[in-house]
Order: sequence, then C-alpha cells, then structure tokens
Amino acid sequence: MAYTPELSQQSSSALRRIAWALEIPMTKAMERVFDHISIIVDSKKICLKCQDKTKCNTCLFHKQN
Repeated sequence: MAYTPELSQQSSSALRRIAWALEIPMTKAMERVFDHISIIVDSKKICLKCQDKTKCNTCLFHKQN
C-alpha cells in the first residue's frame, strides 16, 4: 500500500463535498482529483523535479509529456 498522509480538516471537508457532488466515495473522489490535476499542473515541471524515475511508465504526469 502507498503512503497516505493525513488530510487537513479543510482538505478533508473539501474532498467530502466533492464526493457528495459526484455521488461517489471519498477514495474514488480523490482518485478523480489526481486524474484531473495532471491537466492543471505543468507536467514538464513535475518530471524535471521528479526524484523517482523508476515509475515513469505508469506516472500520469509523464503520460502528458
């Protein structure tokens, strides 16, 4: 299992509301947020700063480049 940091109260609350709006569990809502963040964040910048080049073939940011 991957490391999962605790969310702040504000982030948890926001995620809960996203999940309610999408009518899906919070875990699935979080996955959707990560799927969409690759559209917003500069993928080239992510790849440039990446410290684990062993996962490029499965990385959602690498796929955007």
